[in-house]
This record gives sequence, structure tokens and C-alpha cells, in this order.
Amino acid sequence: MAGGEAMLACGIGCRRGTPAEEIEAAISAAWASLGYAGEIAVLATEVSKTEEPGLREAARRLGVALVAFSAEELRSVAGSILTFSKAALQHKGTPSVAEASALLAAGKNARLLGPRWAGPTTTCALAVGDGRLP
Repeated sequence: MAGGEAMLACGIGCRRGTPAEEIEAAISAAWASLGYAGEIAVLATEVSKTEEPGLREAARRLGVALVAFSAEELRSVAGSILTFSKAALQHKGTPSVAEASALLAAGKNARLLGPRWAGPTTTCALAVGDGRLP
């Protein structure tokens, strides 16, 4: 990013049918749990979740792009995640959706700000980096 600014990426994992309000609440809770607030540059998730109306609406309300990564791409950063998810492994074939997608979306030099926040229907992870690689 220009001027040495780090990009904040928000990775989201959610159950089918999760409304935008619950996703937005998860983002707020993740910020609060980390004692951090910033401007999200992008929401990221696993490919099959991009058609979820609540996730699409949350991205629209935040005014950011929704990007997605395959399970193979998510697995490629498994060594950098902080939280292993049995549910993500069982349903998506990757040990992480929220943390891994945040790391991938944040780009070069990405690092998680802390472990994912997990609620009843949504997980949220925040990562900063130098922006998505071309």
C-alpha cells in the first residue's frame, strides 16, 4: 500500500442464511475483543459463501469488496492460523475459513491481529498486510 499504510482485511466464516446484522455484530465483537477499530478494506471468505445474501449485504453496507478463496488456497496458509476449526475442516476441507481468508486478503506480509472471534453463526478474523498480491 502507498505510504506504508497497512490494509485491514476481515475474514468471515458463517452458517448458511446468516443475516447481515449478525455478520456486522461479529465484526464489531472481533474489534472489541482485540481492542482495535479500523477501516476494513475488504471482506474475505471461502468461495461457496460468496452467494450468501447476508455476507453480500454486509459487504455492501461496509462499502467494500467481497473476495473469496478456494479451500486449497485457504489450506496454503494453515501454518499461520491461530485457531484450528474442526467445523471448517469437516465442511470445507480447511482448518480455517475466517483467519485464513483474512490472511490471504491482506496480502504480502499479512499477520492476524489476534485469534478469530466466534459467535453462534459467524466467525470473524482481522488481519493487516500490504494489500492483495496481483
